[in-house]
Amino acid sequence: MPTPYESAQLILKLYELRREPVMRDARNWFMREFHPDTIADVQATLAGPHNPHLRMVIGYWDMACSFVVHGALDRQMFLDANTEVFGIFSKVHPLLAEIRAMAPQPGFAKNIEEVVMSVPGVEERMERLRARFRAMYAAASAAPAVAAAS
Repeated sequence: MPTPYESAQLILKLYELRREPVMRDARNWFMREFHPDTIADVQATLAGPHNPHLRMVIGYWDMACSFVVHGALDRQMFLDANTEVFGIFSKVHPLLAEIRAMAPQPGFAKNIEEVVMSVPGVEERMERLRARFRAMYAAASAAPAVAAAS
């Protein structure tokens, strides 16, 4: 098990990687514009220009969670410092079985799943996040129509 100092150093390194401009763009797209309701939404994303964004975000968080799964990073410290992983996973969780069935990698997001799903009450937490994302997306989608009507 890593020392608290070692875990803190790795968490800071992960934070630096999240701030890299291309990764930041991918994360912004994922949180603001990626709202999959069906497997067709995921397939359309994978076939389109945002394929790298989707793969980068899921790949990053799966890598980070693999550090927890394999004992290189303290689980609780990771969860305390990285709440974004819940929002990311909440978007793909309802479609996870279908994504894995169609993906050439049946272990898609398996480390994220292991870490996130180990948290008590996480199903309810993710449902609250999905509801919040739907409301934010609906408000953002309606804003241009409201502004044009004024």
